[in-house]
Amino acid sequence: MYPTFLFDLDQTLLDFHASERKAVEIISNKYGLNYSEESYLHFMEYNKSLWLELEKGIISRSELFKKRFEDFLNRFDKNSLNLDPLKINDEFILTMSQNGVLMDGALDFIKRLKNDVNDCRIYIVSNGAVVNAKGRIKSTGLDEFLDGIFVSEAMGVTKPSAKFFEIVLKEIGEPKESCIVIGDSLSSDMAGAQNASLKSVWFIPHKSEIPDLENEIEKYEIDYCAETFDELYDILKKWGEDGIGRIF
Repeated sequence: MYPTFLFDLDQTLLDFHASERKAVEIISNKYGLNYSEESYLHFMEYNKSLWLELEKGIISRSELFKKRFEDFLNRFDKNSLNLDPLKINDEFILTMSQNGVLMDGALDFIKRLKNDVNDCRIYIVSNGAVVNAKGRIKSTGLDEFLDGIFVSEAMGVTKPSAKFFEIVLKEIGEPKESCIVIGDSLSSDMAGAQNASLKSVWFIPHKSEIPDLENEIEKYEIDYCAETFDELYDILKKWGEDGIGRIF
């Protein structure tokens, strides 16, 4: 058994919204859609709500991709309605994949973890499109420190399903006791760890802004919380060194 860290990608290691904002602006300018911060914020919120529906099994991936750009295009003039939302979505994903943005301090944190925790393994476990996730990871240099990448599109199942993590564990050949899930999302990462009976670390840089923090920790049976990469490093280093799977 090896200390095995299963990291969510977006808003845990990569700044999804920075890449998203840039891609929306590039696509808008390409098609003359008069990009504005207001139009991006509307897209961001609607896109986020669709991902929550996907996690709950309410919509499919293809429905999500179509809906988010149908809504976006409908905010502009009638000429934009002649554009194919799925074609726009494909261009959006490709543009995002070329514009990865690291969370501040994320790369140094991963380097330290890889160097300092003996025999540790680091994997990405992400909901999303393969080309988007892998492209952004590669564009930031994060790929050099990873042992593997698992993306829901290729797996046919999304977090928080226990099946997602069952596939991951089978592929990497590690027992649950040697694995811990790290992520920012309650609905996908923490719920997924809970569903799969895995240890978890809730990464919450804006901890002070979260209402009912203790209730959320109890509800999702979260083992640890970290507000900074330094705190997260200390938790994972101690967890890996004190005996895999032990609570401290």
